[in-house]
Amino acid sequence: MFKDHPLRDSLAAELHARPHGAVHTPAEVSHLAVRTGETSAAADFSHLTALCSHFQVAPPASDSTLFAADMGAFRLKWERHTEFSAYTFIKEGHFDTPFKQPAIAAVPVDWLSSIPGEVISALHIAIERGDTNDRSTDQAARVFDNNSVVGGLLADGKAVWWTDFRIHADRFSRFLFRTDTVSTETTGRLAQRIIEMETYRLMAMLALPIARDARPRVSAAESELSQILGQLAEDRGDRGDSDDRALLADLTRLAAETENITGLVAYRFNASRAYQEIVRQRVEALREQRIPGLQPAGSFLLTRFEPAMETCDNLSRRLENLSARIARAGNLLRTRVDVALEEQNRDLLRSMNRRAQLQLRLQQTVEGLSVAAISYYVVSLVIYLAKGAKTLGSPVDPHLAGMIALPLVAGGVWIGVRRVRHALNGKNRPE
Repeated sequence: MFKDHPLRDSLAAELHARPHGAVHTPAEVSHLAVRTGETSAAADFSHLTALCSHFQVAPPASDSTLFAADMGAFRLKWERHTEFSAYTFIKEGHFDTPFKQPAIAAVPVDWLSSIPGEVISALHIAIERGDTNDRSTDQAARVFDNNSVVGGLLADGKAVWWTDFRIHADRFSRFLFRTDTVSTETTGRLAQRIIEMETYRLMAMLALPIARDARPRVSAAESELSQILGQLAEDRGDRGDSDDRALLADLTRLAAETENITGLVAYRFNASRAYQEIVRQRVEALREQRIPGLQPAGSFLLTRFEPAMETCDNLSRRLENLSARIARAGNLLRTRVDVALEEQNRDLLRSMNRRAQLQLRLQQTVEGLSVAAISYYVVSLVIYLAKGAKTLGSPVDPHLAGMIALPLVAGGVWIGVRRVRHALNGKNRPE
């Protein structure tokens, strides 16, 4: 009846791409988040296929990003994310002591030791059946090696949880979850939120060491920029263009250093912002309620997580401000160079004007000398002609003839020179 968009089915399927699944109480859940980067999907798939082969389970398609299967001793859920792969092992059934025999214990050790990438998050969740009114913190602390624990009520008071947010001797974090009336779907959803909260928290925290390493370089760049701006504010005096060239070289080097730092941290900071928002959403989705005398786990996490993220955000803002200040400093230096060039052009025009005036005066002087010289030669010719005429019998005295011809000749020559000069000026005048 109508024409579907070619991406409609795939876009609609994204809503159900990562289901939380159901977990029957009691159960133990082990989770690994392995940072493998964006280009190791083939290695992840090959390793997952090896695990399926060990338990004689059909492997997923090569382009899969989600896989779930019952391995017999446990249920496996595998997810491929942008930067990491997540393995969730679920073992349902009664257990005596939480975390003593976790779900991951059934996984071959050699397969775990050769897993591609580096583990960024590893945690155990023990979900036991029990009375949620029994909220003894001292009793819960025993399974956390007597560390200080935090926790609260979940699922509108139908479940209670504790954790110490520490990495224990087995290199796993621990979360104890107790409920009696929560449905299997809700239990699975709560377990998934806890897993995502912890995984994305650690992925977001990857930016913190980078921020700490980059902070001294940013501080040094800010100090150097302040010195350059101080030099820009000083009077140039007799330093001239060489000083401006040195400042321009310093600004160029400083801009390159800032871009280098930005390039090193930009991707990690942007990813951490996305992970940070997911952590906040997962903590809010837990809708944790306080247990008297016990700090809520979500509050404990955010109280320490948010300052770390603020450190990264602060450095990001400093880099943006530094880049903007360098750009403004470059504009100021360019303006100063332009003003200096305008002053040089003004002085050059003044010098050219003086030379033109001198040339005009010289021209006028030459014109006067030319009139005198031409008049002298013409009057001399008149005198020579008068002498020749006198020899032939003319009564006119040659010198008298020269004296009479002098004003006429001088006036004619002067008029002729002026006409020539005016004609030349008219040809050279722009149209």
